[in-house]
Amino acid sequence: MIVLSCDKITKSFGINTILNEISFSVNEGNRMGIVGPNGAGKTTLFKLITGELLYDSGSLYQSKDLSIAYLEQNESVDSSNSIWDELLLVYAPVLEMEKHIRHLETLISKHSDMNNPKYLVLAEEYSQQLELFAENDGYIYESHMRGILIGLGFSSEEFYQPIWQLSGGQKTRVALAKLLLEKPDLLLLDEPTNHLDLEAIQWLESFLKSYSGTILIISHDRYFLDNLCDCILEVENNNAVLYKGNYTEYQRRRQERRENQQKEYNLQQKEIHRQEEIIKRYRSFNREKSIRAAESREKALDKMERVEKPAYMEDVRMSFRAKKHSGNDILMVEDLSMAFDGKNLFENVTFSMKKGDRVGIIGPNGVGKTTLFRILLGQLQSASGSIRFGTGVDIGYYDQEQSSLSPDNTALEELWDSFPSLTETQIRNTLALFLLRGDDVYKSIHQLSGGERGRIMPSKLMLAEKNFMLMDEPTNHLDMPTKEVIEDALKDYPGTLLMISHDRYFLNKIVNRIFVFEETGIKEYLGNYDDYQEKRKNQELMEALEAETTIEKTRTAQKEDRKKERDERQKQKAFQEELHKMEQHIHSLEEEVQKLEEQLSDTALYEDTGKMLEIQQCYSHSKTSLEDAYERWMELQESVSM
Repeated sequence: MIVLSCDKITKSFGINTILNEISFSVNEGNRMGIVGPNGAGKTTLFKLITGELLYDSGSLYQSKDLSIAYLEQNESVDSSNSIWDELLLVYAPVLEMEKHIRHLETLISKHSDMNNPKYLVLAEEYSQQLELFAENDGYIYESHMRGILIGLGFSSEEFYQPIWQLSGGQKTRVALAKLLLEKPDLLLLDEPTNHLDLEAIQWLESFLKSYSGTILIISHDRYFLDNLCDCILEVENNNAVLYKGNYTEYQRRRQERRENQQKEYNLQQKEIHRQEEIIKRYRSFNREKSIRAAESREKALDKMERVEKPAYMEDVRMSFRAKKHSGNDILMVEDLSMAFDGKNLFENVTFSMKKGDRVGIIGPNGVGKTTLFRILLGQLQSASGSIRFGTGVDIGYYDQEQSSLSPDNTALEELWDSFPSLTETQIRNTLALFLLRGDDVYKSIHQLSGGERGRIMPSKLMLAEKNFMLMDEPTNHLDMPTKEVIEDALKDYPGTLLMISHDRYFLNKIVNRIFVFEETGIKEYLGNYDDYQEKRKNQELMEALEAETTIEKTRTAQKEDRKKERDERQKQKAFQEELHKMEQHIHSLEEEVQKLEEQLSDTALYEDTGKMLEIQQCYSHSKTSLEDAYERWMELQESVSM
């Protein structure tokens, strides 16, 4: 079933056409990835679908009663709320329903005559409200909220943290959590993985795979698109082409399509040239018969349906060089720790780097990866530990927040301020390599898109020619072609790299060591990201085997241990027996509650008011007993696991 269809949709801003007669359909349950260069119109398409923007021509069909939720790249949330209160807004109708149910219970309790018509009306409404409350997750919405917040990387201690205290990335994660709880028929996600660590990205992939609705995703995360999507919509050069399959399949099909189109174009151009030469020759005869033949061929040529010349995005060409050599030792970090307001952020960070190393740092958000960079750059003072750079080390820094860019500078001024000895022509030529040409170089930084600003950062690094580069999420905000060119340039870079990245594809192509950054230090793995994953699995297996191996003890110690074990087994056996009985009791109570709920959902019950109140009382008593049983079960579980 088609839930969304665009037919020849066109959208322009002034004289600039963004989308030109694009057509595609989305079937129910599709997971569609939307890809294309920055500025191609992907976000504009989302705003047309939601009605935030109006299209100039064409038609857009949506299935009846289709509910849509849209996560923008810079989603806003109410900063006066806590995280928990912001998510509760999703369940505002459910909370109002619960208040109404309590109110109905109060009104019902005031009636002694169960045959009173008013009482019967109240009882009927009460039954309907209970059924609606259950259908809308009234009994389980809090567990949904907890599960999604934890999956997106929030700890239980952060649930009630005020939103105004959160970073921009954390606020976006709160907005994403709200959308996932809303469970719309059509979910529009614009770069949903931008502010997630690897663990949260993997959780989101799993969640969306089992999502019952339809999903459209704008993303530059190639692994994410591969793992999730069943079709890809490419938006480029004002057009849109739909491909079946995931991102890898899209790349293969796109390459085939472009090669075939190029062949058809070349063949047709060859035929057009041949016909033009024949026409030219006929006209050169200057006879009535030959002129008529020439005119006939010209008419046929004019009617020929022309194959469109394949349009390719112009390549971004760059190379990173180092203007001076460093020694073999690049960086030595010993027992580094950092704390804010007396609270440890990380400690025991020790590592070293040699010339030519390419190290990728991964780890959860908030563990201190960017703080480590700021310490290395001298912007922050560590709480303890030492840092030593080798001879001739010259540092360049790629800042994911792009805070080093002056927002009021033009693109031209930004580079010129950093490299005043260069001529305007040299600066413009550098910007041209990154597709910033003509009047674009006079745009102020704050007018540029995230992708355009992302191109200025590497252009400054390219001109700086540093031999040791610190790169904090260098592929964020970049479109896929630019990512690939930066990857190719970094593969040929002769210097040393230390980079923070959640881009698994990028890490696989560039790094030869992985640092897993944790609060208690750094764990090092040789190889790229896939090598790290394999070694981590093997390491977990070895740890499990070692845990099963008993440690050799003296005979006396063994006897004492055996006695302690016997005593502990007896204690645990008693707990286990009680736990088993409690589980049976809970199972019995759950069946009882389920039967009572089924009876309460039967509208015929409310014709017998006495019977209805009796069942309601039984239901309330059973629910209380079940909650008490759960509490005792949890106490026993803790005792058994100790």
